Amino acid sequence: MDICYTVKEVRTKINEWKKQGLTVGFVPTMGYLHEGHKSLMEAARAHNDKVAVSIFVNPMQFGPSEDLKTYPRDFNRDIKLCESVGVDLIFHPEPSEMYDDNFCSYVDMNGLTAELCGKSRPGHFRGVQTVVLKLFNIVKPDRAYFGQKDAQQLAVIKRMVADLNADVEIIGCPIIREADGLAKSSRNTYLSKDERAAALILSKSLDLGKKLIEQGETDAKKVIEAISNNIKTEPLARIDYVSAVDFNTIKPVDKIGKSVLIAIAVYIGKTRLIDNFITD
Repeated sequence: MDICYTVKEVRTKINEWKKQGLTVGFVPTMGYLHEGHKSLMEAARAHNDKVAVSIFVNPMQFGPSEDLKTYPRDFNRDIKLCESVGVDLIFHPEPSEMYDDNFCSYVDMNGLTAELCGKSRPGHFRGVQTVVLKLFNIVKPDRAYFGQKDAQQLAVIKRMVADLNADVEIIGCPIIREADGLAKSSRNTYLSKDERAAALILSKSLDLGKKLIEQGETDAKKVIEAISNNIKTEPLARIDYVSAVDFNTIKPVDKIGKSVLIAIAVYIGKTRLIDNFITD
């Protein structure tokens, strides 16, 4: 497995692969890898000749009061997980390698970023889109893999690729959960023992909403209300949002039909967690 720290190193290796006619699957991450990331790498391993993973805590997608400095990092641990899956290349740049002193170009979007995390975290998706497009230009993957846990991000990246004619196929992969239902997240490490137990209110409340829909409820307002009321039964939980939107456009819906994203963001103590499901 090659570990690259510069754009030049990555391009040299990728060009070697491309000359051999090999396909490249790519998994962009911010590190502190877990089973969710592993599932993306396994999907990339199954469908491509080579697999590249980026490990880069992107400062551009963090707000002034967010957790950039404390975001969990453990590169040696990440290397071992990548090796266990058979990853061929890790790109682990410093921020200065991605953004030089004169950097002033950005990728932004209207519409899909106006709701959910885009509304709660202004500028977040500009940072995500900018770094992802840069990574696509550096790695030149045939396919890139993103988890459904960050469903809005998945929708935004798909739209960006379509709008800007990026030559890469975007593959969405299912949410990976702990045995008790909590969605895997690097931020779960912030949770105390009591907060970890309290965090189960997210998946339990979504399950409640899912059951309502399965029983025939189509009124989005009633589903949102049921999920919200259940979350409020947990004293350590504070709701950021509970929303029902069209997954492709991220616009709020009144009626539940196909491809509706039911998404939540909840603070457990000081830790902001997200979770969701998409209707069939």
